[in-house]
Amino acid sequence: MTDYLAPVTSRFDNVMQIKLGEAVPKRGNRYSRAFAIGLLAIFGWRITGEIPNLPKFLVVGAPHTSNWDMLLGMVGMYAIGFQIFWMAKHSLFRWPFAGLMRWLGGVPVDRRATQGLVGQMIEAFQAREKLILVVLPEGTRSKTRQWKTGFYHIAVGAHVPLVMAKFDYGRKTLCFGPMVELSNNIEADLPHIQSMFADIVGKHPYNQ
Repeated sequence: MTDYLAPVTSRFDNVMQIKLGEAVPKRGNRYSRAFAIGLLAIFGWRITGEIPNLPKFLVVGAPHTSNWDMLLGMVGMYAIGFQIFWMAKHSLFRWPFAGLMRWLGGVPVDRRATQGLVGQMIEAFQAREKLILVVLPEGTRSKTRQWKTGFYHIAVGAHVPLVMAKFDYGRKTLCFGPMVELSNNIEADLPHIQSMFADIVGKHPYNQ
């Protein structure tokens, strides 16, 4: 695999340890990438792991304990140089914020629609040649005992794999991977997926 943007400078090689394949949807340029990598370096963060060379997959982000997770994810997106999308209530996509929401990667979903949130996102995967969707399955920054399972049903229905994204504030690392192919047996798959985040420390560990 080759990086579609040459490394900005060897000084930041330890910050960015991911290269993208040709199939992954891209976003930004060398300047936006340099700015994002510089921000990560200033605050002592690194991006590690591996992103599969695929045009479509669903990213599972956890643990979600702070609004900083969203900011970290956006900076990480520009640092890596790949395009991500995320779901939001359709009511948020109104003037004057509609354009900004879509530019940032927001996908409007209407929970009142007959096909539901899951069906709408499956249709979005089917309608696009390339789509990386990010979902935070805990659904809240507060402590929760159970993950929302919509992400699982979207991935199964759209026939796309999952890729883990770990917000590790203990190590100051945003780590991608591994990739998981689902068996369509949620009782077996979900505990396995959650176990991959067992040693990850969120921004507010008491909310995990």
